[in-house]
Amino acid sequence: MMFVSPPPLCRLVLAVLFVFLFFFAAAAWKKDEFRNCNQTPFCKRARFRAPHSLPHYAVSDLAISEGHLKARLLPWRPSVDPVNDAGDPPRSLLLLLSVYQGGVLRLKIDEDYSAPSAPSKKRFEVPDVVLPDLEDRRLWLPRFFSAEDGAATSFYLSDGFEGFLRHDPFEIEVRREGSKDPVVSLNSHGLFDFEQLRQKTEGEDWEERFRGHTDTRPYGPQSISFDVSFHGAEFVYGIPEHASTSLALRPTKGPGVEESEPYRLFNLDVFEYLDDSAFGIYGSIPFMLSHSLKSSSGFFWLNSAEMQIDVLAPGWDNSTASDKSRIDTFWMSEAGILDAFFFVGPGPKDVLRQYASVTGTLAMPQEFAIAYHQCRWNYRDEEDVASVDASFDEHDIPYDVLWLDIEHTDGKRYFTWDRVLFPNPEEMQKKLAAKGRHMVTIVDPHIKRDDSYHVHKEASEKGYYVKDATGKDFDGWCWSGSSSYPDMLNPEIREWWADKFSLNNYGGSTPSLYIWNDMNEPSVFNGPEITMTRDAVHYGGIEHREMHNAYGYYFHMATANGLLKRGNGNDRPFVLSRAFFAGSQRYGAIWTGDNTADWDHLKASVPMVLTLGLTGISFSGADVGGFFGNPEPELLVRWYQLGAFYPFFRAHAHHDTRRREPWLLGSLAAEGELYVDDGKSYNFEHGAYIHRRFIFSDHKLTSYDLHSPPNVGLKKFTSGCTVERIILLGLPSGAEKAVIEPGNFKADIELGPLTLRAATSSVAPTIRKPNVRIADNWSIKVL
Repeated sequence: MMFVSPPPLCRLVLAVLFVFLFFFAAAAWKKDEFRNCNQTPFCKRARFRAPHSLPHYAVSDLAISEGHLKARLLPWRPSVDPVNDAGDPPRSLLLLLSVYQGGVLRLKIDEDYSAPSAPSKKRFEVPDVVLPDLEDRRLWLPRFFSAEDGAATSFYLSDGFEGFLRHDPFEIEVRREGSKDPVVSLNSHGLFDFEQLRQKTEGEDWEERFRGHTDTRPYGPQSISFDVSFHGAEFVYGIPEHASTSLALRPTKGPGVEESEPYRLFNLDVFEYLDDSAFGIYGSIPFMLSHSLKSSSGFFWLNSAEMQIDVLAPGWDNSTASDKSRIDTFWMSEAGILDAFFFVGPGPKDVLRQYASVTGTLAMPQEFAIAYHQCRWNYRDEEDVASVDASFDEHDIPYDVLWLDIEHTDGKRYFTWDRVLFPNPEEMQKKLAAKGRHMVTIVDPHIKRDDSYHVHKEASEKGYYVKDATGKDFDGWCWSGSSSYPDMLNPEIREWWADKFSLNNYGGSTPSLYIWNDMNEPSVFNGPEITMTRDAVHYGGIEHREMHNAYGYYFHMATANGLLKRGNGNDRPFVLSRAFFAGSQRYGAIWTGDNTADWDHLKASVPMVLTLGLTGISFSGADVGGFFGNPEPELLVRWYQLGAFYPFFRAHAHHDTRRREPWLLGSLAAEGELYVDDGKSYNFEHGAYIHRRFIFSDHKLTSYDLHSPPNVGLKKFTSGCTVERIILLGLPSGAEKAVIEPGNFKADIELGPLTLRAATSSVAPTIRKPNVRIADNWSIKVL
């Protein structure tokens, strides 16, 4: 890159930044490894239901209890009660409405576990995501108001909004106070469905099969689905993570929409993911933000099971296709309860503030963490680390963090070092720290099943692993081979894991070492869809299907707490995680995973990072240059230019790629243009201007004239302005002279005035007063 700045007083400063690049090979996404909606029974059952086609629920027994609005949802019953496949009539559900300061409404719907035929197992409610002080901010509802016909109930929300509960069929609306126009509503189209837990009947088959894997589904169908409408909305955003090239969520169903999958929220390890797809990848946040010029609103479903969401095009319900007064969405989840939050806005900042009041704000990063990070899979040994670090100094390229991937460990046993390749890890880290730099090492959730490995031995003896459906420690395949996974849903196990990061327990670590959590979806190479089986069992008898999307969240939480404890609570943790859930912003940074070195992935990274920011995770970025493949030089340059604006700025690459540290494989960095006229008249319309191009190649900077050849009648413009200095960023060491043509004039290369790194007071090489005019042809060769 070359930056050209023409100051007003006949001075010109040219800065040349050398960026050196290279290429690498890519793997391919295997579509057949993953399920689509038609292969996912709960999605297939729910997605194509027509509006108001289901037996509906009606509201009954309303009461105020401890400031909540409580009620029962009674299933519709004709003259002869319908029964489910088990022979049991559908039970009533319990509804709870709560109001919080700042314009937040919470709706919970769950089974009635006190009923005579209630299931013995309780459905999963996601803990530790909602801020612990949320209940302290709850507003007690003193009363509610019934409509004259008794068909609905209204109650005060806050900030000029009110809630509206329609009784039959059940519907929730949030309205502006005194207005009949809703802002956001649930079940306006009668698509609410709640598959209740029940006993299996004789001969009934609940098992599901996919690509040779069998899910025993011991508790049977338990999905929930419903419609949410954003009234007066023009666009909806959110529900990451998808590699979409559009910031606004495109419709997935309805008139004029090509056959499409719904947006999938299911944390998966997807190699070389598609660049414009609704397919779910590494993280899931079931939060959607609507916006128009008039107002904004939001909706968040606290549920960590697999979710599928349709954004519906106008006319999907056979209404007038041109009706664009609202955006309808349809939400489906495999399990859990309905625990939903409505955010009333009215502006987008208000919605984001309301969402943050529920799930938390960004963890304040350390200063070094927002600078440039250098990473690849893998730096080979301590000599390689020292060489890379020294080369950044030699080329005057600032960076703050050097990363080590899995090959630094002893046989992929986390918290260990390969003592042949990394015999002195403390000394290596201290050398970096002496320059104000830090190191990051990788720690993943798969623990090598090796009795000589102290982490595995301890976890196995204490019973700290996730269990399979038979009650044995879950055994899956990942980088370390046969592996088991700590049950991070258990607070005791999270504390145990956090202790592993103390300087005493993590041998070879120092206070300047920080952590990277990868593969925490969790990734299981031989599992269905490259993840854990859904019928695996966690703490409290919770099935993995119920908490899958939150596994990486709890792993991230435990790791961040470990660094916090290591620093006695006064050292801000830095932990990068690939998997995430709502609330992950409280524990560290996120990146967008295994992208590819192509222009489409560069483009997709922008809406991906922006969407993460809109859903609370503002400290995020994409692998600069692309993880898979070898970027062409211009692509890598452009990616560095964009990456500097990612909140999290890291270059990273697969081990099959060629090395791509910024100084390798020669230089491009570099072209720029300069336009100058008299600054006041219209003489430029008659050719009175200077137009130059500057090209740097092979250590030679050349000035070319781009002005068209003079014609009779054209006016001329010239200038006595000269180039005051040329600043060279990334110049290899040893360059001391520059030869200026014409004239074979030699100029010294000096240091300053631009300081590159505060930690080392390094200054940029500079050619002062090369004595060349901006209007002339000339070249400057660096020796």
